[in-house]
Amino acid sequence: MNVQSPGWGELCNVKTGLVSVKIHATMVTVTSHATYHHGDLPNALRAAAAEVIDDVGLGAFSLREVARRAGVSHAAPAHHFGDTKGLVTSLAIEGFETLTSLMLAAQAGIDSAEERLAAIGRVYVEFGGENPGHAAVMFRSDLVRDELPELRAAGVAAFEVLERALKRLRDDHGATFDLGDATKLCWATMQGLVQLRGEMEAVDELRGVQSAGQIDVLDRLMVLLLNGLWPRA
Repeated sequence: MNVQSPGWGELCNVKTGLVSVKIHATMVTVTSHATYHHGDLPNALRAAAAEVIDDVGLGAFSLREVARRAGVSHAAPAHHFGDTKGLVTSLAIEGFETLTSLMLAAQAGIDSAEERLAAIGRVYVEFGGENPGHAAVMFRSDLVRDELPELRAAGVAAFEVLERALKRLRDDHGATFDLGDATKLCWATMQGLVQLRGEMEAVDELRGVQSAGQIDVLDRLMVLLLNGLWPRA
């Protein structure tokens, strides 16, 4: 069945409808020498951990620095999370859960399957750019407790949001593409834009090409992806 693939204008007009995708905007603000209610401390420690990763990288990450930035005792992170891997795993779970919520919110109220997919892609890329500390650990099986059921469930839930959007697209157009392969292709494209942003900008600079914004690049890549998922008229 031949159908018309979405045009450039259709995809570029998609709006996520989100005010912000920064996790810490809805969390405890991290300030030195602060006093936290016991129930807020895990959130504060995760926010501090994300800040440390963003500032100094994973190589220089330490629980002591997390505690210092959160304004709590050096023993607090280990008390709540056990060790470095426990805290990083909790950060990754929070990242996946937040990403899932954002992707669901981004597509809410959108009828067009193509526009729903584009909205998911945009918010994914925005999430990665706004939350580099979380994005840095969500796919690092060497740094997290990869076998933890909570982490696996959080990752699968995020993947399935994208998979359902692609199933809707396939059903709407009578397409025959493999759903699993298409989901992995779209996920890899979105994650690649997040993870390789600096490298792609460096390549453009070396070639004397002005770098486009990530969302603009995503819009163009989404057109290429959609054109390849089913025959054009």
